[in-house]
Amino acid sequence: MSTPGFPLFRPHPLLFHGHLQTLPAFFGAGADYPYAARQHQVELEDKDRIVLHDDCPGRWQPSDRSALLIHGLGGSYRSPYLVRIAARLNQHGVRTFRMDLRGCGAGAGLARRPYHAGQSDDVAAALRYLAEVCPQSPTALVGFSLGGNLALKLLGEGGPRPPGNLDRTMAICPPIDLAAAVGSLDKLLNRYYDRYFVRRLLRQASKNKALRPDAPALDFPHRPRRLYEFDDLYTAPVCGFGRADNYYQRCSSLHLVGNIKVPTLVLAARDDPMIPVALFERAAWPSAVRLELTDHGGHLGFISRAGPHPDRRWLDGRVVHWVMHQR
Repeated sequence: MSTPGFPLFRPHPLLFHGHLQTLPAFFGAGADYPYAARQHQVELEDKDRIVLHDDCPGRWQPSDRSALLIHGLGGSYRSPYLVRIAARLNQHGVRTFRMDLRGCGAGAGLARRPYHAGQSDDVAAALRYLAEVCPQSPTALVGFSLGGNLALKLLGEGGPRPPGNLDRTMAICPPIDLAAAVGSLDKLLNRYYDRYFVRRLLRQASKNKALRPDAPALDFPHRPRRLYEFDDLYTAPVCGFGRADNYYQRCSSLHLVGNIKVPTLVLAARDDPMIPVALFERAAWPSAVRLELTDHGGHLGFISRAGPHPDRRWLDGRVVHWVMHQR
């Protein structure tokens, strides 16, 4: 699919498979950018707090653009893709706010409840806070993986107007059907990701519990080894959904995307090992949503061959182009 003013994605010749594109997304460069953000704590309705990491370019003016970036499952403001893309947007004069979901990153110990894939109210609260901090700034919302589902769910829930100064959204590799996405982790080659996510989630929950004694206990009959087990034993019951299947059904954005009215780009790859492309192909996308499917790119990878991007990070440039030009 061609994009006006932006080159097609052509994968690096050595990264021709979805798994080969995906692994660098989790472990690639990005964390080497120096941290110079100002931290904002946002109080939520239940008195839990989240943290926004504010990177403001020196030449930024009150009417210039801003962007709220949301990480994926097991991530934080330190996730390499979030760090890289925030820096790239800063270079183009966009003020960025990297959002730590509840209990993640700098937010460890600030929230009693854990985060989950349907907590769109927290995103709305962050957008309203941004409108207070920079009231003249048009704001883009960019969600990665689970953060993308949160963004689409927020937009699909509708309302008379979008929260804050939101005027465009981008969702990258969003698991719009949570049950199908988690089910894909049963595939043999995906077991690595399954165990990786569980280790990250256990680490985040354990750290938050140590810092916040009133947080839910990790009282498991057995240590979960699969993401479905973790959600069934912890996320779903703690967050009021009962069982994992109910959690996935109620928090998936798939059944809400038809209501989206804010200009939105959904970007995904046909060889994403975790998100079946059929989910995007059968969704009832409204006219406000542009669906962009590439043949290759994996999950949050999109590492290109030599071309206009010296670091081969095609995804970074695609985010900047949408935030700046909405094309």
